[in-house]
Amino acid sequence: MASDFNKIYQTGNPIEAEIIIQMLEENGIKAVSMNKRDSSYQAFGVIEIYCPANDVVTALHLINNNPINEK
Repeated sequence: MASDFNKIYQTGNPIEAEIIIQMLEENGIKAVSMNKRDSSYQAFGVIEIYCPANDVVTALHLINNNPINEK
């Protein structure tokens, strides 16, 4: 992964991670995920989402104002 990408979100839910990545990409922000979940025991670990450093503020605004995060 390029060094100009920053971690902006992490979750244990792969569906939530995919929804956030799709939302970011629909808004013109390139996003990638890194799955750090245990391959044997899926209950352990997280999925991290990264985006370019120059898009961090916009990406965090989109994530924080997304209904999926209202729990």
